[in-house]
Amino acid sequence: MAELDPDSFPLVAIDPVANGQNEWVALCLRVAGGPELPQRLQAVFGNPDLLAAIAPLDGLLLLDHPAPLSPPVLSLLPANRIGFVMSAGALLEDGVARRLTELHELGYRLWLDGSPPAGVTVPPALRTIARDCTRDPMPAGRLAALFGPHLARRVDSAASFMQSEMAGFDWFSGDYPYDPASSASHTSDGSSRRRILTLLGLLSRDADSRELEQQLKQDPGLSYHLLKLVNSAAFAVSTQITSFNQAINLLGRRQLQRWLQLLLYARQQADGLPNLLLPLAARRGAQLEALCKGGGGERDDCDLAFMTGVFSLLDRLLQMPMTEIVADLHLPEHVSSALLERSGELGSWLRLTETHPSLEALDAAGIDAADWWNSQLNAYHWAIQVGRNV
Repeated sequence: MAELDPDSFPLVAIDPVANGQNEWVALCLRVAGGPELPQRLQAVFGNPDLLAAIAPLDGLLLLDHPAPLSPPVLSLLPANRIGFVMSAGALLEDGVARRLTELHELGYRLWLDGSPPAGVTVPPALRTIARDCTRDPMPAGRLAALFGPHLARRVDSAASFMQSEMAGFDWFSGDYPYDPASSASHTSDGSSRRRILTLLGLLSRDADSRELEQQLKQDPGLSYHLLKLVNSAAFAVSTQITSFNQAINLLGRRQLQRWLQLLLYARQQADGLPNLLLPLAARRGAQLEALCKGGGGERDDCDLAFMTGVFSLLDRLLQMPMTEIVADLHLPEHVSSALLERSGELGSWLRLTETHPSLEALDAAGIDAADWWNSQLNAYHWAIQVGRNV
């Protein structure tokens, strides 16, 4: 990652955007506003790592007004990678409608965020809309797909997702993947869930490969996903991998354990949708690992940090209390405390990854804004790759 000024780098709130097929398609980015917003945007988008890290996804920049989009700022924002989600309230100001039309003519995609103010004429170029589902009413009737993809933001429940999808929205961001009602149907076979927990326990205790193989043989779906992964373009192997032992030799035990942790989230019906918890768990794991490494953690410490982030969503995945999961896994005490109580250093990092933290919260955890930004980029880059290969 590029060297950043730890004292002046701005905080950036990042939220993944998924389509109706549970695939990440973009990242929403919001930079703290105010008079210094143009300078902050230049600091963020002038960093060459950003667009490379999130490729092939696009960035959707949330803005209250087009004024910060000065020529120096726009020179850093390629129209084929960055779109603008603009507050509809800005149209009340003279010249804003004309400026947004100009941006559209320059090739930028624009989402008009919120209901247009009464009496304001919306330019024909602004027919793609965004809505905050916790604040804005759904538009009357069904949106025209021709002018999409329309974006529903802060979709925080399965019910909200269904409502916005029925209204014609195509892209969705928010906490709805965490709602148990959003999960793909789970088998009622208790032995299947027990095999998952047994496998996790074996991994955490560094069990012999033969024990892991015996568990995998009882779970054809997980075995299929593992072999599919190691034969994917991500590893560029020259020969077909057909057995678990071959997978161990290719990946190495440390990497294999990581992928198995993530592959638990890939369990789904053969004709079902991807599990949106998978890239979210991958992002948490990668960010905790980056924070641990940045804090001087040893390799084993970083492995446990990664595990903590990935395991932090198992209660949502398995739809059972985290206390029961931790009891079955026999995890190190500080990992268990982080998962159950968000206590200790790991717990404080995990709590940060669950929110858009303030500078005060980062200061309390001993993390500067530049290190937080680098950990975010590392985490989203990893999560995007995981989502495309699992």
